[in-house]
Amino acid sequence: MRFNMTVAAGTVSVCLALVPPRVEAQTTPIPAAEFFKGKQINLIVGAGAGGAYDLVSRTMAQHWGRTIPGNPTFIVSNMHIASGLAMTNYMQNAAPKDGTVIGMGNANIALEPGLKMLSRDGGNVQFDALKLNWIGSPMQLPQVIWVFHTAPAKTFADLKTEKIILGSMGVGGDNFVVPWLANQLLGTKMEMVTGYKSQAEIFSAAERGEVHGNTAVLPNLTSAKADWWRDKKVRVLLQASEKRIPQLPDVPTAVELAADNKDAHEVLRFWSLKYAMSYPLFLAAGVPAERVKTIRDSFDALMKDEVFLADAKRLAFDIDPLAGEPMSKLVTEIVGAPKSLTDRVQVLMQPPSARK
Repeated sequence: MRFNMTVAAGTVSVCLALVPPRVEAQTTPIPAAEFFKGKQINLIVGAGAGGAYDLVSRTMAQHWGRTIPGNPTFIVSNMHIASGLAMTNYMQNAAPKDGTVIGMGNANIALEPGLKMLSRDGGNVQFDALKLNWIGSPMQLPQVIWVFHTAPAKTFADLKTEKIILGSMGVGGDNFVVPWLANQLLGTKMEMVTGYKSQAEIFSAAERGEVHGNTAVLPNLTSAKADWWRDKKVRVLLQASEKRIPQLPDVPTAVELAADNKDAHEVLRFWSLKYAMSYPLFLAAGVPAERVKTIRDSFDALMKDEVFLADAKRLAFDIDPLAGEPMSKLVTEIVGAPKSLTDRVQVLMQPPSARK
């Protein structure tokens, strides 16, 4: 197995060295319609261009301003370094805390305080997941392991016998972690090649035969590669979830496959919790409460907006939202997992040679 854990540390440093948060002098809150009128909101995606996170965020950005008082405009930018960790650090330590910067990370951000996947000593985590202002997620979808139609594996059972190579962006993201845990707990023999910069790069690598597939959220296939999905050029072999989703009724889940192994079942169920917040949106800690409420309310309204829903349907996005309050409770449950469980997961995340 080849690991490429190089992180653009200089870029992270630049992100964190930007101007400090602005502090507003007024004590009386400015009405939302007055504050947001004429403003531009930056939606920062902790993933590269061309993948599902990017497509979902850009689709939302086209419509979101209509549901915010004052009708601000939206721009989308990408900060894919370190599986969204750099983006979250930037949000908390450098971005304005006035409601004009929203982050879309991945759900592993909630796991980072306990598992320290991107920073074994926790030193790179410069935020408190419990204090971030969680806005919601437009969908609740698991990661899935897929292979291109030319791959030798046709079913999950084949992953235990065939040599399958999967592309990955880094060891801290789900496109590495999910197959790695499956190898340890379900007896699969997948090999992950890291170092790809985006989901789009992995798609190209699969077409070249450089890799057989990877792990991704389902819209990466149904939307970003709709032609592949339509023409049955991909096979989904495993869902990293507790229950099968309606779109994949015949594909087994990692949790059900571990039903006869208590320890494996407990670990895989814990890992699956975060998929209720597949596309987590948040504001930094320190944003005024009335602006957090405004953005939360606007998100809830967007999830019912007929124009947005029609656009999402056209792109094959299965909108199934989780609102801000239940997301905050979910993050509390994940962060509050027993240390005995997170310690077990940390051991599983290590290469065998590093285990004691």
